[in-house]
Amino acid sequence: LGAVACSMLARYRDLRIDIDVEHGRIDPLDRSYDIVFSYYDGDRPDSGRVARRVFELKRGIFASPAFLERYPRVKAPQDLAELPAIASPADAEWTFTDAKQSHSVPVRARMRSPNAEVRRRATLEGLGVSRIVLTFCDEHVRRGLLQPLLPDYVCAPLRIYALLPGRRLVPPKVRTFLEMLDRKSGP
Repeated sequence: LGAVACSMLARYRDLRIDIDVEHGRIDPLDRSYDIVFSYYDGDRPDSGRVARRVFELKRGIFASPAFLERYPRVKAPQDLAELPAIASPADAEWTFTDAKQSHSVPVRARMRSPNAEVRRRATLEGLGVSRIVLTFCDEHVRRGLLQPLLPDYVCAPLRIYALLPGRRLVPPKVRTFLEMLDRKSGP
């Protein structure tokens, strides 16, 4: 999103963009936002607003080597059910798929935070297992500070939606932003 915003600012000299980051659900009408980006683990709940899925982020399950020395090896999603988890507030269960079926595992959260950096830090400290966006952990995996778990299973992706106040009268700057975002995140 930041790259698209910068690209638009470079292209349109008179454009002004305000970016707020909040971890709760926001209605675009509550604060007169042109567009709100929000994430959902499953299907987007019906909020009465226009929602458009803009992209998905692949996630994985991670643990530190120190954590894995203290707890049994994780070979299947069900093994996560008894482990302390570092989870987001909405995480009641984590879902996975393999070549044959879908699996859901209840989350036993030791700590909850909407902030991925806080969850990653707690995971690095060996406090639990976390489900985090893959690219956010790449460097730590390369350095051996985090280990991906369950390589034969795919976590449900983090789905990012653009929420708009309505279908009609979408400002041209919002249409342009969404078109540029489509081009950036497209194949």
